[in-house]
Amino acid sequence: HVQLVESGGGSVQAGGSLRLSCAASGNTYRRYFMGWFRQAPGKEREGVAGIGSDGSTRYADSVKGRFTLSRDNAKSTLYLQMNTLKSDDAAIYVCAAGLRPFPPRPLDSSMYNYWGQGTQVTVS
Repeated sequence: HVQLVESGGGSVQAGGSLRLSCAASGNTYRRYFMGWFRQAPGKEREGVAGIGSDGSTRYADSVKGRFTLSRDNAKSTLYLQMNTLKSDDAAIYVCAAGLRPFPPRPLDSSMYNYWGQGTQVTVS
């Protein structure tokens, strides 16, 4: 079992940047496939990006070239650098951990076993 705590959300103007962090408990963090999801009011949850233990990444088309996902296994922390933010990026961002090291659908929420509480991102 792993606990995930997100931070770094906030309010930013369109075109601005934010960096989200997700701190994981436990000493098996490096084994998990990690991802970020987001959900805006009235919309379904959307997979944003996922990263394997080897650092390989997968991004949703909507964020490619603007968002960068990384992980620090020594600190058991996941990061999402978000640049050139748009109003469509506004949502609650949630961190997730999956037991499969290389899931077949990295942006599918069903591939993940543990979830954080989320952090709000507002873009004006």
